[in-house]
Amino acid sequence: MTVEAVRVGVDVGGTFTDLVACDAAGRTSALKVPTTPANPAGGLLNGLTAIGRAAGRCASLAHGTTLVTNAIVEHKVGAVGLVTTRGFRDVLEIGRMNRPHLYRIDLPAKPEPLVPRRLRAEVGERVGPDGSVLAPLDLGEVPAIIERFRRQGVESVAICLLHAYANPAHEQALRRAIAAHFPYVSVSSEINAEFREYERTCTTVLNAAVMPLAARYVDDLVARLAAKTGAIPIHLLHSAGGMMSVDAARARPLTMAMSGPAAGVAAAAHLARALELPRALAFDMGGTTTDVCLIADGVPETARQRKLGDYPVRLPAVAVESIGAGGGSIAWVDATGALKVGPRSAGAVPGPACYGLGGTEPTVSDANLILGYLNPERIYGGSIRLERARAERALEPIQRRFGLSLLDAAHAVVEVANANMQRALRLVSVQRGYDLREFTLIAYGGAGPVHAGALAREAGIARIVVPAHSGAFSALGCLVSPLRYDAVQTHRMRLEAWDGKVVADRLRGLESQCLTPLLDEGHPAERVIVKRSADLRYAGQNYELEVDYDGGTPDALRSAFERRHQQLYGYATGESVECVNLRVTAQLVGDALALGANGAVGPAPAVGELRAYFRGSGTLAMPRYERGALSPDHAVAGPALVEDEWSTTLVYPRQRCRADRLGNLLIEVGS
Repeated sequence: MTVEAVRVGVDVGGTFTDLVACDAAGRTSALKVPTTPANPAGGLLNGLTAIGRAAGRCASLAHGTTLVTNAIVEHKVGAVGLVTTRGFRDVLEIGRMNRPHLYRIDLPAKPEPLVPRRLRAEVGERVGPDGSVLAPLDLGEVPAIIERFRRQGVESVAICLLHAYANPAHEQALRRAIAAHFPYVSVSSEINAEFREYERTCTTVLNAAVMPLAARYVDDLVARLAAKTGAIPIHLLHSAGGMMSVDAARARPLTMAMSGPAAGVAAAAHLARALELPRALAFDMGGTTTDVCLIADGVPETARQRKLGDYPVRLPAVAVESIGAGGGSIAWVDATGALKVGPRSAGAVPGPACYGLGGTEPTVSDANLILGYLNPERIYGGSIRLERARAERALEPIQRRFGLSLLDAAHAVVEVANANMQRALRLVSVQRGYDLREFTLIAYGGAGPVHAGALAREAGIARIVVPAHSGAFSALGCLVSPLRYDAVQTHRMRLEAWDGKVVADRLRGLESQCLTPLLDEGHPAERVIVKRSADLRYAGQNYELEVDYDGGTPDALRSAFERRHQQLYGYATGESVECVNLRVTAQLVGDALALGANGAVGPAPAVGELRAYFRGSGTLAMPRYERGALSPDHAVAGPALVEDEWSTTLVYPRQRCRADRLGNLLIEVGS
């Protein structure tokens, strides 16, 4: 008997490892297994065993993980030694003079430096911003640096020399001298070839810090997978929403830092293209955070710099805004007497009070249960049963503090959480020059489909899509993400002095960096799409905008820049414009993943009823439906609850819901 081969996408989260398998006919199946934090590869292999029984033999693996992010945030990284240009040893200590809060002068202005001073070494050399060598590299100083790092127990070394983005020769020579003595070396000209010394140094050091952890994990995974399934193609998701090779992940593990949110956004973008949605908002509400991202014409917005922990990271990433509002977010009263929700969360352990696992503080999930938005009779994920009595006890302090009924207290908690999420939606849309009323809300995650209806109604959004496999949507994102590589290099030039030949030479070098790993894997060049762009700004500005560049004239570049500047900031000045960076992206065009069709027919009967409270409507009887039974020709009028094993979709009063041909739920919000 032949066992069918399936493609598998895996997202390893802090609590659960999500898997989605897709066969050649487009049939998909999803499941969750507990993550094994002490040995993340173990949980992944457990999931592959389970999905193998349900769907078939794993033929390829696309993988996202929070391993890198968690290691940095929890400071679980090894000792890093930093080698830099003489006179620049304290760049990490000086940092940027930005106060974290305008009116809180009691807060520390800067985080602790990533590398203590005793592990920061200087070397004689100097390169100018134009790449000219002002002082040669003194390799005679390297043996003493190596001996010093060895005594201090350094495992990985970061090399970040002044202006190495313009001429990497000295960094490469240092790498050759150091690599024989330390297994992990991170070089700034390969990690982030941009100016801004502090940010480039932070990014290079963070990459070095997670190299040992990532290499051990990847090597262990590859070896155990080979023993279990034989050699299969493995790719890992990076922060920009594309897949990369195992070798690339070993060399640049920091690019995996945002792979969790990026996976969900990649799936949302794939769905937006499939449904031909010109404007969409990805809305992922989990247990601890809510992540939102704008998708225009099927392409997610990207950001060039983010903060990881307290430190800047300059690497391409999807422009996700994360806030501390999730199902496990705790409701509390601040010193002024105001009700707050989050960012502190009950997490997976002990979890919301209604889980019965030891939690006692009121959370958003407890409030949803009291309001009737969750089903206390259902066992979620095969193990979690919700206890209303525990949720009531958790909300009692808020009732007493504000003199509210139980229902009003629960509604207040949900309204505060919704207001927090509403601000995040506006931050990625209205504040970037878009009208929310033009968007479709794509809601996923364990709690997203419960809150989406209220958020859309408040924002004036007319349509919501709750995807098939919404509880494991990030794993699907790994499956639909293409192979993609990015490269950047600082190139300072005013448009009035634009030299097309110099720019073309620089872009060819960046293209080679991006194409090489794709060609090395055997992919034909004709299946690769190359995108070129430039970061432009008005001369003297401290921020820049990315503008597509197809070899056109400087005037065309200026016009595109000023249109984007007008959209974002409401004005364009006509002043001198300068190029700051050149960028190239190479993306493999693969066969589109064709998802299976919804096989349900006819009207679905309600499987039960709940009573739920809605402000303005009071307590109403609400039918419950099994999601898999809803067919494209059957519309469900709200209020109603649509349930599957891992998530609940709430259809609010005066809203209508139906399933489409792909198994997505389409909700018409109305006025």
